[in-house]
Amino acid sequence: MAEYELCCEIFNQCSNNQMRDVDFQEVEVADTDAYIRSLEPRADIEKETFSDGTVIYHTDTAGLKKRYSFTPI
Repeated sequence: MAEYELCCEIFNQCSNNQMRDVDFQEVEVADTDAYIRSLEPRADIEKETFSDGTVIYHTDTAGLKKRYSFTPI
């Protein structure tokens, strides 16, 4: 299993509150795809993979948009 720093950003759509809710944690997972699917089972998911091993998932669940960034530790 690989260790990652996981950053979850929730994008707020309220008109007078454009700040993002941000949460950081360390996770140890074998499959980031399965991990995201377990967190967001009903979401539409787009995945970006970068050469440094970072994986970013953009999710949309009924208009609630989130970004999950997995950065290798």
